[in-house]
Amino acid sequence: MATVPRAAPRPAVAAAARPPLLRATPPLLLAGRAAAARRLRARGPSSLAAARRNLALPARAVLGGIARRERPDAPQKPVQEEFLFFFFYQATDLNDILSERGACGVGFVANLRNVPSFNIVRDALMALGCMEHRGGCGADNDSGDGSGLMSGIPWDLFDDWANKQGLAPFDRRNTGVGMVFLPKDEKSMAEAKAVTEKVFKDEGLEVFGWRGVPFNVAVVGRNAKETMPNIEQVFVKVAKEDNADDIERELYISRKLIERAAKSESWSDELYFCSLSSRTIVYKGMLRSEVLGQFYLDLQNELYKSPFAIYHRRYSTNTNPRWPLAQPMRLLGHNGEINTIQGNLNWMRSREATLQSPVWRGREPEIRPFGDPKASDSANLDSTAELLLRSGRSPAEALMILVPEAYKNHPTLSIKYPEAVDFYDYYKGQMEAWDGPALLLFSDGKTVGATLDRNGLRPARYWRTSDDFVYVASEVLENTEVKKNVASAYPYGTWLQERTRYIKPVNFLSSTIMDNETVLRHQQAFGYSSEDVQLVIESMASQGKEPTFCMGDDIPLAVLSQKPHLLYDYFKQRFAQVTNPAIDPLREGLVMSLEVNIGKRGNILEVGPENADQVALSSPVLNEGELESLLKDPTLKPKVLSTYFDIRKGLDGSLDKTIKALCEEADAAVRSGSQLLVLSDRSEEPEPTRPAIPILLAVGAIHQHLIQNGLRMSASIVADTAQCFSTHHFACLIGYGASAVCPYLALETCRQWRLSNKTVNLMRNGKMPTVTIEQAQRNFIKAVKSGLLKILSKMGISLLSSYCGAQIFEIYGLGREVVDLAFCGSVSKIGGLTLDELGRETLSFWVKAFSEDTAKRLENFGFIQSRPGGEYHANNPEMSKLLHKAIREKRDNAYTVYQQHLASRPVNVLRDLLELKSDRAPIPIGKVEPATSIVERFCTGGMSLGAISRETHEAIAIAMNRIGGKSNSGEGGELLMDFIWQDPVRWNPLTDVVDGYSPTLPHLKGLQNGDTATSAIKQVASGRFGVTPTFLVNAQQIEIKIAQGAKPGEGGQLPGKKVSAYIARLRNSKPGVPLISPPPHHDIYSIEDLAQLIYDLHQINPKAKVSVKLVAEAGIGTVASGVSKGNADIIQISGHDGGTGASPISSIKHAGGPWELGLTETNQTLIQNGLRERVVLRVDGGFRSGQDVLMAAAMGADEYGFGSVAMIATGCVMARICHTNNCPVGVASQREELRARFPGVPGDLVNYFLFVAEEVRAALAQLGFEKLDDIIGRTDLLKPKHVSLVKTQHINLGYLLENAGLPKWSSSQIRSQDVHTNGPVLDETILADPEIADAIENEKEVSKTFQIHNVDRAVCGRVAGVIAKKYGDRGFAGQLNVTFTGSAGQSFGCFLTPGMNVRLVGEANDYVGKGMAGGELVVVPVENTGFVPEDATIVGNTCLYGATGGQVFVRGKAGERFAVRNSLGQAVVEGTGDHCCEYMTGGCVVVLGKVGRNVAAGMTGGLAYILDEDDTLTPKVNKEIVKMQRVNAPAGQMQLKSLIEAYVEKTGSEKGATILREWEAYLPLFWQLVPPSEEDSPEACAEFERVLAKQATTQLSAK
Repeated sequence: MATVPRAAPRPAVAAAARPPLLRATPPLLLAGRAAAARRLRARGPSSLAAARRNLALPARAVLGGIARRERPDAPQKPVQEEFLFFFFYQATDLNDILSERGACGVGFVANLRNVPSFNIVRDALMALGCMEHRGGCGADNDSGDGSGLMSGIPWDLFDDWANKQGLAPFDRRNTGVGMVFLPKDEKSMAEAKAVTEKVFKDEGLEVFGWRGVPFNVAVVGRNAKETMPNIEQVFVKVAKEDNADDIERELYISRKLIERAAKSESWSDELYFCSLSSRTIVYKGMLRSEVLGQFYLDLQNELYKSPFAIYHRRYSTNTNPRWPLAQPMRLLGHNGEINTIQGNLNWMRSREATLQSPVWRGREPEIRPFGDPKASDSANLDSTAELLLRSGRSPAEALMILVPEAYKNHPTLSIKYPEAVDFYDYYKGQMEAWDGPALLLFSDGKTVGATLDRNGLRPARYWRTSDDFVYVASEVLENTEVKKNVASAYPYGTWLQERTRYIKPVNFLSSTIMDNETVLRHQQAFGYSSEDVQLVIESMASQGKEPTFCMGDDIPLAVLSQKPHLLYDYFKQRFAQVTNPAIDPLREGLVMSLEVNIGKRGNILEVGPENADQVALSSPVLNEGELESLLKDPTLKPKVLSTYFDIRKGLDGSLDKTIKALCEEADAAVRSGSQLLVLSDRSEEPEPTRPAIPILLAVGAIHQHLIQNGLRMSASIVADTAQCFSTHHFACLIGYGASAVCPYLALETCRQWRLSNKTVNLMRNGKMPTVTIEQAQRNFIKAVKSGLLKILSKMGISLLSSYCGAQIFEIYGLGREVVDLAFCGSVSKIGGLTLDELGRETLSFWVKAFSEDTAKRLENFGFIQSRPGGEYHANNPEMSKLLHKAIREKRDNAYTVYQQHLASRPVNVLRDLLELKSDRAPIPIGKVEPATSIVERFCTGGMSLGAISRETHEAIAIAMNRIGGKSNSGEGGELLMDFIWQDPVRWNPLTDVVDGYSPTLPHLKGLQNGDTATSAIKQVASGRFGVTPTFLVNAQQIEIKIAQGAKPGEGGQLPGKKVSAYIARLRNSKPGVPLISPPPHHDIYSIEDLAQLIYDLHQINPKAKVSVKLVAEAGIGTVASGVSKGNADIIQISGHDGGTGASPISSIKHAGGPWELGLTETNQTLIQNGLRERVVLRVDGGFRSGQDVLMAAAMGADEYGFGSVAMIATGCVMARICHTNNCPVGVASQREELRARFPGVPGDLVNYFLFVAEEVRAALAQLGFEKLDDIIGRTDLLKPKHVSLVKTQHINLGYLLENAGLPKWSSSQIRSQDVHTNGPVLDETILADPEIADAIENEKEVSKTFQIHNVDRAVCGRVAGVIAKKYGDRGFAGQLNVTFTGSAGQSFGCFLTPGMNVRLVGEANDYVGKGMAGGELVVVPVENTGFVPEDATIVGNTCLYGATGGQVFVRGKAGERFAVRNSLGQAVVEGTGDHCCEYMTGGCVVVLGKVGRNVAAGMTGGLAYILDEDDTLTPKVNKEIVKMQRVNAPAGQMQLKSLIEAYVEKTGSEKGATILREWEAYLPLFWQLVPPSEEDSPEACAEFERVLAKQATTQLSAK
């Protein structure tokens, strides 16, 4: 939290600027600056100079005290009142939540002296107008997704209106003003006003009258006009209250009662109060930001005066645009997304029964409910914050409760402000965090403030001018005094010490409890397979991490399978993509926590020691001893509930009956005072007629029952179960309500494994690392905890306490009966098993424990590895053989056999339940479009060079280029040349082929003259590996990989064994060092940022279409809408069954959904929103035949991706060992001797795709259609097949068969449209300059100067693209010296090439130098700024991202993630925010000032030099990989000094000059950060010459 400091002498300002910068949100930064600059220019140069005290703030901030007309009332001691009402509470439905999503830009302007003025409103509107590129527009390109402005009430304006109406001036203290959206229909509007007036009258409020708000409808977009409400203001007098807070409370109650009274009316959804307050008012609508002030004529009136104004621009992925969802809300302006919203709403519903406060005078039931799943996440957060505020909390306190910071790893906070830590610890047991990326601006009319999410993923910066104006758009000086004041109000620390109990770690058992036969019987009864034990549990016990596998998930969905599955297998984890970023649990785990509290959660509106009366757990995974400790806690009064059901009277109905009885037992226990329910399936000996209820079903049912009966806050649920052994199982149990889990059978399995003769012998012989029995169990739990962090992170959630009960899953294959009972609110689109059918599946496991026929070992179901008699795998040896035979022999009848094999397979995917039927007569196949036309729609999957061999990568590319299809480079780049640019071996057509061989590509066979080995689609992923300007400008299409089907929400990984010297050179990394791509949150943490990356790519290559790869999940249609608005040309939908080179097993198996559902939702949503014509829809995931193409076409896809099958066609034998680097045929290996075995030729893949195209042609002829265009989107052609499934006949395919209509254009028209454009850009002006054009063409030197503004984004990117296209990354011999003056927009200097020397005098936004490959980029502030440059932040976040060369010199500070993914760039800067040098693989970074936390996380190459003048650096460095050392090596000292010398020469830095003058004094203050790959380099090794000599001697002796 932070407050804006009062005006102070300059030294104090400089000192205050020292805390590190947080990220700078682009629109806000520049919008605020634009408005400030305009106003200051009008005032004169002295104001402008003083204004540039550009202060920085750390990750969280609240700005308070803007208007202190009165102090908030002191909190009153709550009085316990009897609760008289009973409510039925319903869990929140995910479908409601998914329909309302979005992101935004936000900022505010305020006067510190609380002086109202029209200038503030005018400046805010100007700032808002500068954010237009951060918002979204509907299909008409004119209806904004929403914009708005909150201010103080403009009493002068309203008094003027009252005077004209013959009314007396308003009593400003006791008058409330409502800004109301009313129904469009006049009759309905009159009824709504009558209801409103009646409630006011009943409440004793006097209605003065209604005012029609003047507006200009001409500026409203077509779509927005259709839904535009009537807009009026209502004025009411609150005479019965004198206290200002009581007046606000009465208005709040009145609004709630009006909403309740309107509920039953047909127009209820059309009545909405934007605001109802005596302090603030909100003007908003579905308007573009630049027309808000034109629409509302009040905002142009100089009588509209306010001491502050919060402004907001929405970028919505909302499927049905609505005026009320524009922001600001009534209290907050929210930029971001709440990832835990479903859980937050469920818990708020749960606590409604217990929320009481004396300030409400017994009226709590009248103000319920406190959440609305049909509203947006922002609206619900606003509603909850408003409840706390009206209950007596301050805005700062409310937001500290709702959006707590990452206080556990905050050295400043824990040392200087321990009371704040106590505050957060106290409330973590009372209120689950509203977790997700967020910048929140708020005002209650007395205070204006800002706060950030715990990970700083929505940034902010502010400027304070000399005349006491504050412009916030992102980054604020942290004022921990605000937190301290809030946290000191009560003795939270004392309460915690006296009341909170902490479970101490209990030693693991050192011997087995069961004999081997008993363990086996339990494992069989609870559904364990030999794969589960050997590949999962034993692997985790031995290695302490989740097992890795490859090739994706090619088995049937659990509901389609003929094999029994555990209930968990019907659930898929949800994951973040685009609108909310995933978190990186590996390198940014400091913001994450698995802590959880057990016990009753008190009344959140009361503060007292009793609320701290809980048990705190450091992790939700318990061993037997820790569970025993909980059971002995007398305060918790634990109740153990046995989870078995009796089938002696038959199976049907027994499960339902038992669960309902179990819920009643739980209900009674809680009402009797139990605060802990332990659901246990533990028994001495399993009984044949008493199978265990699936523990997930039991946990979910009791969780839902307690919610519905208002009891959920009174007790916690713990699962003591045998049926939990994988990370996915733990996540499911916690996600559906369990606070902790004791996996007793998994732990016993670990003990049994460790004591087995096989394990003992392996360890004795050195074939397995030696672990003790205790270590085995500790390793297992360590792996579970790491896996849980990963699962949380992929949804962008930091805290387990927020994940608990959040139900962040989708269900595939459970019917409504089961979902309503135990998983209410979760999405289950296809229906499925009934309770009785689920009982039968449960019993099929149970009986194995008692059957004499059961073998004395666990069954291998073959869910992971294909085996005879096991589960069906689509990629099986028989399929591979038939395919190889068909394409190598090139015989139609051989391909027919392959088709028949696929047609006769067991039901494997949803489309197997459908068939195509037409009422048309068949036509001759000669009338159908040719195969050569159809294959142009085919693409191959994004398989990186590194995951697969060079031979495979190039053979696939050549084949696709031959047929006019498109291959995909994957995220590893492509090697352009062998030695020099003039020989781009993969990019030029071959001309030297003889008998299928070419000396240019000697490792390939079957070549033809004219072949090219380059991929048409160049992929850009989070790693940015191999991405250079030349790579991008030579792409036909550029794909942004947001997510991958096999592991959505996670980054890629390339094992160190596969990082050969060749791959390392390609990726600018180090041989043998594993490469991990984090989730794409470094430069894509919102939909606006994705739009910016799309803009960047269109900038460097205006001829390449940009595609965005998403993975199917519920809600993907809303995401795709946002991507379409972001100017993408293509959207790719991947299914969960896509392949991968390496991924954790749980990710392969349990995340992502079928592409059939994802494609259908995307197509329908885009059509409904009028956006379908903007984008090509591509789909991939498990494609193997023409039938798959036809199904995808009917569901709406224009293009079709083939992944694993393309590898099979080039020789893959499905050994499924890609991740080991041991592929036996060299398809997925970097080992030279294995690559030599590669059997594939491009012609094989060509043959395959031609066969597929002919299959499509034959089917089209049979259906009576001449071209693929004719069936795309024709879901009416899809008919359910009459297929008998083993498990259920209750699958509902209705969703797949719905028809939202067809696009206005044909698929071919959509595919052939021009590349989307960035519109007019500054780079075009630069390139049009004759001298610059001449310098580029003839490699001359030229110097030019241009003005730049915040709307000028990706400047120099287009210029760099022109140079790279002509000369490559290194070939330009000319020199462009270009100087810019002003404020640069995002991505300034992106993709620079050698020969481009760019200088900016001013400041820049995020992504400076992104992807630069060479050249020089200098940023300096303007002269005589009035602030000290080294204390000011002049470039934003994520600068130098993925740079492969060049130098950056910044005179001033940078934001967060400076030099993230830097490969070869060099930089000098005077300070940075958090995560500096993250994931660096090369290059050199020098920081001459303070840095934030988590420096050098994941840094595997390159060097960093950081000046540490006050000895505070050490705790900020992530030492997992790098080591810290002083700069002792002469070469290192020389490197450091020469970079600083160059820096001083280019920037004139006083700080740098001082260091050089006093070199001997400053050198010892530098730390050098050295990853292992650089330890022996001359710059890092002080004894480099001696080490070199020793290595030479060793090599000589070896000979």
